[in-house]
Amino acid sequence: MTKQVAVILAGCGVYDGSEIYETTLTLLRLDQLGIGYRCFAPDIEQHHVVNHLTQEVIEGEQRNVLLESARLARGEVSPLEELDADSFDAVIVPGGFGVAKNLSDFASAGDSMQVLDALKAALVGFREEAKPIGLMCISPVLVPRLLDEGIAVTVGNDPAVSGAISAMGGLHRSCGVEDIVVDLEHRVVTTPAYMLATRISEAATGIFKLVDRIAEMMD
Repeated sequence: MTKQVAVILAGCGVYDGSEIYETTLTLLRLDQLGIGYRCFAPDIEQHHVVNHLTQEVIEGEQRNVLLESARLARGEVSPLEELDADSFDAVIVPGGFGVAKNLSDFASAGDSMQVLDALKAALVGFREEAKPIGLMCISPVLVPRLLDEGIAVTVGNDPAVSGAISAMGGLHRSCGVEDIVVDLEHRVVTTPAYMLATRISEAATGIFKLVDRIAEMMD
């Protein structure tokens, strides 16, 4: 495997971490294409812990984002601070509410959002070296603060989230669940995934397209 992709996680579970299906489908497609990968996550406490059966916050419980991400990555995960862009050809950020709660404060701050400093630092090298960056589901909302204004992205057709992207100086493009939006100038690829998907197969189509395009851009 000559190409290597960094995958950035935000915990484990759709309501307080990384979306498990989106992450798994991303890793599956990378492996099918013969592309190596390594998962990274910040070594911080989660914003909160959610009972995924009731979708209610579990008061008084704390979990660590890196340790929770290890569940999803089968233990093969490194602290985000160790991510060196020189060692990878691209980076992908799956979705899940952890993106809006742990990697940023979008869930509470909206278009006044701030992005985790460690995430900004990790992506500087990819941006400077024009290496492909893929984001899915809610994670494209990070782009105006994480990368720059004026970059075309999609979260599907959610009016509140797309409006926040526009308010932060981003460019939102409506997109179907099975498609992608590619900003060739800035080397950014996005897809709605579970912002729209009602079945895992729907999410898979768009995610596989995203990974395929990232692979083409790496070449």
